[in-house]
Amino acid sequence: MQALLQRVRQASVQVDGQTVGAIGPGLLVLLCAECGDTPAQADKLLAKLLKLRIFNDAQGRMNRSVQDVQGSLLLVSQFTLAADTSAGNRPGFSRAAPPQQAKALYDYFVTQARALHPEVATGIFAADMQVMLVNDGPVTIPLHIAPESA
Repeated sequence: MQALLQRVRQASVQVDGQTVGAIGPGLLVLLCAECGDTPAQADKLLAKLLKLRIFNDAQGRMNRSVQDVQGSLLLVSQFTLAADTSAGNRPGFSRAAPPQQAKALYDYFVTQARALHPEVATGIFAADMQVMLVNDGPVTIPLHIAPESA
């Protein structure tokens, strides 16, 4: 499972011209479920992003988490993070989880995030979304949680 975190001053997502999710300062999280991903990986990814120290402290050093600064989360499904660009000029998406599995993991992630964090907004799974953001820094961090080894 992977995510792209963007520290934002504000972010929103629209579907058909209507805002469906918006936050002030916090993290915009583009979230991708890949084939074989599990709820355990979603839990690890969520724990990591909630504790990741990428917000500035009083000395201007990245030393505080989204929880420390009481920031918000905007969670947006993003299957294109699984793009394979190794051959040709057209990306392949065979590593992305099938839609039914991806939606189940996205919904699980959102439910867990709402249980652990006070302000969570979302996009709409599989919708054509327009995402607006003011990246703070800019700070953009990729996270990948690999499957457990057998």
